[in-house]
Amino acid sequence: MAAIEKRTTSDGTTSYRVKVRLRGHPVESATFASLTKAKQWATQTEAAIREGRHFKTSEAKRHTLAEAIERYERENLPGMKSAQHRRIYNAFWVEKLGAYTLADITPAAINDALRELATERQLGPQSVAHYRQALSSVLTQAVNTWQWVEQSPMHRVPKPSLPRGRVRYLSDDERERLLSACKESANADLYLAVLLALTTGGRQAETMGASWSQIDLSRGTLQLEETKNGSRRALYLVGPVLALLKERAKVRRLDTGLLFPSRVNPKQPVDLRTPWENALKAAGIEGFHWHDLRHTFASMAAMNGASLPELAALLGHKTMQMVQRYAHLSPAHTAKIAERVASKMMGGMA
Repeated sequence: MAAIEKRTTSDGTTSYRVKVRLRGHPVESATFASLTKAKQWATQTEAAIREGRHFKTSEAKRHTLAEAIERYERENLPGMKSAQHRRIYNAFWVEKLGAYTLADITPAAINDALRELATERQLGPQSVAHYRQALSSVLTQAVNTWQWVEQSPMHRVPKPSLPRGRVRYLSDDERERLLSACKESANADLYLAVLLALTTGGRQAETMGASWSQIDLSRGTLQLEETKNGSRRALYLVGPVLALLKERAKVRRLDTGLLFPSRVNPKQPVDLRTPWENALKAAGIEGFHWHDLRHTFASMAAMNGASLPELAALLGHKTMQMVQRYAHLSPAHTAKIAERVASKMMGGMA
């Protein structure tokens, strides 16, 4: 049953302390400024306990966010590719809200923390979204797996509005200048690495971290077993890339299985940042990053008639959202499809 105690402070403020006691269950308590709200909470809480719906709320009061994050990291981060980044995001939440019980983690508290994060650290929407997602993962597991909370407050925390994806790709003239500069570079890996990225659309980690065991020279493929979205995918090796790989295979190093091993540590991929920046400077190209080689591949494919599903397959995207940025590059291809459909529908009626 519930007991309500009226309290009056020295300044005259009145509050109502409610305690709900039921045999076999821990005491639940709360304080309200209104007697009506105190009675309402007492009735609802007592009913929830009797019907077995209150245990999660009780659990939420026993565990802090810091405890939840510590358990999440212990159970999930070993083996996770993004573990290092997750720890950085989680450390922020421990600092901001770690001392709060899960029952006290409200949408308002989370929204306030995200606003402070964006302001104090001058982070853009994409970065803020990573912090939000990290907390969401912890709270989702607290709901579904540990049953520490009944519902995640993240449902009422809006996702940051993200800017449209940046698309920077090489013009024909820029491409020729860049490849020429890479070929003239003193670094023996740069030209092949750039050409591989440019002609396959592979991500930097996928191409620079590739090993000879992934390459099938007879079929002209580089098989990716573990990709960013978790799916297997093949990069297709054609033209001069395949020819250069066949030549490199004849003189490959025996102390490593990597396609582009570091001279310092053969177990690590080579660091091409300096030769890459020098090549861009020599070619007179500005505002271009390594990842833009992937954009260049995708843009060229779109302008040469590849459909959005075909682009998604080539780039390894599970949804169409990421490839929509290239849709405007293939209007002629889209127009031809529309023309064929209209012609088929109208037949000889025109």
